Amino acid sequence: MILRIALFILVLFCVTACKEEVLPKPKAYLRLDYPEPEYKELQTDLPFSFQVNALADSIGPSRPSIDGKTRGIDIVYPSLKGTIYLTYQSVDNNLEALLTDAQNITQKHTIKADEIVEQPFQSAKNNVFGMFYEVGGDAASQSQFYVTDSTRHFITGSLYFYAKPNYDSILPAAYYLQNDIRHIMETIKWNKK
Repeated sequence: MILRIALFILVLFCVTACKEEVLPKPKAYLRLDYPEPEYKELQTDLPFSFQVNALADSIGPSRPSIDGKTRGIDIVYPSLKGTIYLTYQSVDNNLEALLTDAQNITQKHTIKADEIVEQPFQSAKNNVFGMFYEVGGDAASQSQFYVTDSTRHFITGSLYFYAKPNYDSILPAAYYLQNDIRHIMETIKWNKK
């Protein structure tokens, strides 16, 4: 009887000891690698120039607006399914109204945004001053910005993806294009005309 119990325990030990420990699979994250940006100077028919990433496949000619007072340019990144929209207006004793409009456009995203981080921008050398807004959450636009020289020129910009806004999915592309937006802001030069 004791021999049977000892044999049973030995068999039970051998059967249970040979199994590998079951571990849950770790969470997998999609790794998206984007090329190192290569910037080139972009001359437009608008009264400013800037550097743009070579990854931007399509840069359309400036577009007139419905009101005839603004013009813009679209910087399209097909591989990232995103577009940076730039809109230009001349300042004509309306700087305060232009600033208010630019800030209000950003604030409209608070409905879906988890947070909006304001980052002031200043380049005294190029006479460019503005604000960059990083929009967190499932908002339609992940970034908004404006720059001005405070006397003649005013540019607003926004980043939109042509995909349903799912913050976790577009976050790597949003970070990449936010760096491009910052580079655009840093390299804007007003034409002397």
